[in-house]
Amino acid sequence: MLGKAIHLTFDALLISAFLAGVSRSTGLTPALHRVKNKEIRHWLQRYLEVGEYAFDFAVVFFGRSDSFERKR
Repeated sequence: MLGKAIHLTFDALLISAFLAGVSRSTGLTPALHRVKNKEIRHWLQRYLEVGEYAFDFAVVFFGRSDSFERKR
């Protein structure tokens, strides 16, 4: 049971980080203003903020690694 909860949490984090990457590279973001319930909209915003944090963490982590290089 605990393993499944950890797996689902990790999957949710990956989806949120993916959405953060899409937002950073294209400017496309979920239209949260269409969510009528304020509490659900608030939790969705928090969920997306966690993805932004995870994305930023991954960029810093990979940027410091010798296994990755920046190409422009």
